[in-house]
Amino acid sequence: MSCWETVLDYGLRSIGYGERLLPRSDFTLCQQFTLIGSGLIWNIYFGIFALCTGFFLATAVAMGKAAQNPLLRKPAEWFIFVFRGSPLFIQFFFAYFLFLSLKGSYPFFSPLTSAWAGALLVLFLNTAAYTGEIFYGALQSIPKGDTEAADAYGLSGWTRFRRVIWPTMLRLAWPAYTNEAIFLFHATTLVYFSGFPAVQQRGDALYYASYFADKTFNPFVPYPILAGYFILLTLAIIGVFSLVNKRLNRHLPQEYRPKLRFRPQVIR
Repeated sequence: MSCWETVLDYGLRSIGYGERLLPRSDFTLCQQFTLIGSGLIWNIYFGIFALCTGFFLATAVAMGKAAQNPLLRKPAEWFIFVFRGSPLFIQFFFAYFLFLSLKGSYPFFSPLTSAWAGALLVLFLNTAAYTGEIFYGALQSIPKGDTEAADAYGLSGWTRFRRVIWPTMLRLAWPAYTNEAIFLFHATTLVYFSGFPAVQQRGDALYYASYFADKTFNPFVPYPILAGYFILLTLAIIGVFSLVNKRLNRHLPQEYRPKLRFRPQVIR
């Protein structure tokens, strides 16, 4: 079988298209590159949807934590505390068994026992908590002169938030938020090792890398391939977020525009 035939057979296997059975012997580099790259589709799916939906919840959580009303502030503080205070792996584990126990009595929870919905929900809540704390810190750092200028122009309520507070908050939070986005995509590798099953061996990139490492007894081929894919993914994230960062700071002189710097997080 040529490498091109391997790509056609296994390129979309992780989402249900192509060969049903995984290779059993004579593992080639092409098979490993193809299947691990196929599994990366799930990592991108989890990361993009959790990041996009979590962004809006994080904004609401940050505003809630900054509110004077304890009915808004306390739930936001506890939400951030719970999801930042517990390991993501444990959150996946408990969420899966919670959804599994509720599935029998409430059919509504049945889709949540699958990774595409249940794991995505956990990632959504987790990144919303971390991002909410980042946005809250940015809210606290907004220069007083900006809000005073908004008051002087007669801006209030939603207009004041949309035109002054929210853009300034994003501009201050964006470098830290970029690191959160990178970490989120890396954290998607925990999905299939924390309870959520891989149906018909359709897992993510780490799932296939582990499969090849177990079958070949050589982890020094599939895991570097996996690392290479995630390095490329990280570069793509930095590129996209850099464009947004330039847009947010377009009103500043070139020498005053903050540049994004990737700061790897070993321990969160």
